[in-house]
Amino acid sequence: MSQKVAVLGTGKIGEALLSGMIRAGWAPADLLVTARRPERAEELRARHGVTPVTNAEAAKTADTLILTVKPQDMGALLDELAPHLPADRLVISGAAGIPTSFFEERLATGTPVVRVMTNTPALVDEAMSVISAGTHATEAHVAHAEGIFGAVGKTLRVPESQQDACTALSGSGPAYFFYLVEAMTDAGILLGLPRDKAHDLIVQSAIGAAVMLRDSGEHPVKLRENVTSPAGTTINAIRELENHGVRAALIAALEAARDRSRELASGKKD
Repeated sequence: MSQKVAVLGTGKIGEALLSGMIRAGWAPADLLVTARRPERAEELRARHGVTPVTNAEAAKTADTLILTVKPQDMGALLDELAPHLPADRLVISGAAGIPTSFFEERLATGTPVVRVMTNTPALVDEAMSVISAGTHATEAHVAHAEGIFGAVGKTLRVPESQQDACTALSGSGPAYFFYLVEAMTDAGILLGLPRDKAHDLIVQSAIGAAVMLRDSGEHPVKLRENVTSPAGTTINAIRELENHGVRAALIAALEAARDRSRELASGKKD
């Protein structure tokens, strides 16, 4: 893996990606980083052995640039990169809501762009990264992006038209589960359990359920029915969830997340 890869705007997700790439075999000497604060760049050098550079230096020397800045900062970053970035370099965007055309219009004609929506479980090598090719990206470019993001979890290719939906489901998805665990923990306290015991019960139940979903091959309805005995405790709980419109609320919430992703793509900030 002798190609140079630069991570621009290296926050928590960017650092998780760097760490995963090193474990997967990338040499730290081939990894470049940029950061808003010089002390952050030096921290990354000390921790991972990577090389801090400026955005312009990254554009000139890296074969692949991974842009991890916030969506609202992407336009300014591209203005900074464009004068220095040859058209044969691969640009990977990790910004929610921004289409590949946004990059293609601002960079040299023919620049290959790959759009990736990952999520925070990259911090524990359990990310779900959704990958879409831009107009000029080849199979080799997409495979290269898969190799990078595969170092921190699972990858999935989708048409770019599905990226906003994927952002709503998996990009924002961990927050929904954290919200659910928070609510269930409060319920456990209401039922008389100490917070730490309620937390442990729920987290292990969530891990076990996730592994069953991943490994059993069973439909979630079937798995739920296996727990739901006639006139038992679970069916009473499910009835209350349905009475309170939890399923409809989840659908509406994901639609709202998808719509916000579209708004970000159109440049709307508020």
